[in-house]
Amino acid sequence: MTVHELSRADARRIAVRAQLLDGAPRPDGLLDVVRRLTLLQIDPTAAVAPSADLVAWSRLGSSGYSPADLTDALADRTLLELRAMIRPAEDLALYRAEMAEWPQRGTPSSWREYHGMWVAANDACRLDILDRLGAAGPLPSRELPDTCALPWRSSGWSNNRNVTKLLELMVQRGEVAVAGRGGGDRLWDLAERVYPDTPAVPVAQALRIRDERRLRALGIARARGPECQVEPADVGEAGEPAVVEGVRGRWRVDPAQLGQPFAGRAALLSPFDRLIHDRRRTTELFGFDYQLEMYKPAAGRRWGYFALPILYGDRLVGKLDATADRKAGVLRVDAIHEDEEFGDGVREEVGREIEDLARGLDLELARPE
Repeated sequence: MTVHELSRADARRIAVRAQLLDGAPRPDGLLDVVRRLTLLQIDPTAAVAPSADLVAWSRLGSSGYSPADLTDALADRTLLELRAMIRPAEDLALYRAEMAEWPQRGTPSSWREYHGMWVAANDACRLDILDRLGAAGPLPSRELPDTCALPWRSSGWSNNRNVTKLLELMVQRGEVAVAGRGGGDRLWDLAERVYPDTPAVPVAQALRIRDERRLRALGIARARGPECQVEPADVGEAGEPAVVEGVRGRWRVDPAQLGQPFAGRAALLSPFDRLIHDRRRTTELFGFDYQLEMYKPAAGRRWGYFALPILYGDRLVGKLDATADRKAGVLRVDAIHEDEEFGDGVREEVGREIEDLARGLDLELARPE
């Protein structure tokens, strides 16, 4: 098979176009966006807006998207929450068989083996949770019994959070699901009451389809990458082989993206946007230096607590440090960091995007004095 030879500009344009961030006509609403991207990642940080809202807005604009659209789609279960990702309800068929086999799948790993052992050790608690949800669900985790015989041990925030961790693993088993949210808390219920009754796609076929869809959403990606517990960044044998000028190693490219015209635009991205989520790919293709700095002390931040990467055409050109002050009713622009000096055209287009972000958040725009 031919190995496609791409310049970095070619690769960047493929990635931008695949992520619906080019100058083509906007997608046809939220469901179209999620189907084409395959997911929206859930992160509740709302220094500007929750990540799922930012990703949807950046593709649709304030005239095409409102946060109420996402609330309604989750309520009527056109979209579903699965392992901190929002996915089209019909895609659940691609996960059912894997759920039924949990945890005996894929390459053995220490974390997968520990998960299986820990759930088995707490089988009585698992059954207690299923009984409680069957009788009274949907319920928040704090209203479910913690009868775990073996506590969950972690060096992070989840240490000893037995019920929360067990529920998350029961999601992977296909036994429980997030039925909604109340006051910011996830509401849990039996999966059979939440998920559509669609037949499972066999595991090998489902994994192949998921790789193909992921490549269509990314445009270009590595065939293999580090193991991820939720959403991989690699695509297996999907697509066709490619090399990128000046970048080591082989890639896989969506052949439908090759040779297509490109028109760019300005866009403000969530720090969790899939265009930049794989930081290695972002560095290799875009030469973009970025870290989410919300966990750093204020004095050590270069760009801000929740800086939004700025896309212009096929280049990542800067970061927007902004804060949504909802009590004051303003979107406060604290700084615009230019990785390369903006020309008048870039500055004008980025400014319009900032204005549209404020409009989408229903806030007045407060620029730095």
